[in-house]
Amino acid sequence: MNDIGVRDAAAATTVQDVDVVVIGAGQAGLSSAYHLRRVGYEPDRDFVVLDHAPRPGGAWQFRWPSLTYGKVHGMHALPGMELTGADPARPSSEIIGKYFEEYELRFGLRVRRPVDVRGVREGEGGRLLVETSAGTWSTRALISATGTWDRPFWPRYPGQDTFRGRQLHTAVYPGPEAFAGQRVIVVGGGASGTQHLMEIAPYAASTTWVTRSEPVFREGPFDENWGRTAVAMVEERVRQGLPPRSVVSVTGLPMNDAIRQARADGVLDRLPMFDRITPSGVEWDDGRRVDADVILWATGFRPAVDHLAPLRLREPGGGIRLEGTRVAADPRIHLVGYGPSASTIGANRAGRAAVRDVRRLLAGTSLPSPV
Repeated sequence: MNDIGVRDAAAATTVQDVDVVVIGAGQAGLSSAYHLRRVGYEPDRDFVVLDHAPRPGGAWQFRWPSLTYGKVHGMHALPGMELTGADPARPSSEIIGKYFEEYELRFGLRVRRPVDVRGVREGEGGRLLVETSAGTWSTRALISATGTWDRPFWPRYPGQDTFRGRQLHTAVYPGPEAFAGQRVIVVGGGASGTQHLMEIAPYAASTTWVTRSEPVFREGPFDENWGRTAVAMVEERVRQGLPPRSVVSVTGLPMNDAIRQARADGVLDRLPMFDRITPSGVEWDDGRRVDADVILWATGFRPAVDHLAPLRLREPGGGIRLEGTRVAADPRIHLVGYGPSASTIGANRAGRAAVRDVRRLLAGTSLPSPV
């Protein structure tokens, strides 16, 4: 083994002490890191940001090329630095990836990547051990900002393994051109499902839209009051220790001119969920069937919190109960970008709130009751 290999092996077995570990460098993680710096914590000395992605950009770097910046709904700037002059015709992955990269550099956040967090365990002296592909960190507090992108949700239906066509998830959606001349079934009633259908329809031989429940299209602006109400409904589930629902599942789908045209053209004519998958397509119990070459699962994502499993934080309801951003069962741990803070503006606020509580915890002062 050469000298570099020896040093790398030694680093992997060394436990490094910090006050705070931030896991994830998406919107929520960068917001948390920014607020840690703002109140006086120094990167690499007092806190460390670990990110498993190969480059800056959070989950945005993996979005499909046809999702241009102009199609992004509600991208809220990170604290302390606006995103200005972005070309709406360029892919959002490029625009936001570059923005995150410049943000990390401006505030000296020193994100370490690619680093895979393998597990968080109880350490000694009230500390947590964060075990990673780059060694182990011992920390007094943890901010987990891992989002959902790494856990695409694939429903299971009878006959799914017999389908002779192609099945793929939104997480690896390649863009509409890949479906040229094919019969495509899109499953899912969220924003991704409708966007995929409207993009694919001009290229595909046919499209079929299938959802579990009737989609709700909402006219009018999503004003601040409506947004607060929606977030409060998601927050209540998290407070009860139930798995979080997305804010979009509460607000419904925004109606706009493109949606109206797609509905008029029959692209957004929805069918109820099929009962089984066959080698050539899907079937319903009433005898209806649709043949397909592709099934595209636009069925969303689940929180990526498996690294916390050794701490046994899940409640009987299946979720992790929070008080604000703080895990009710362990005040050393905060989840940001989880449940009610999964939106970009929510992630910013959650980062600030988590740092405020972490600072009190490390100072040994009592934590406030969540508002």
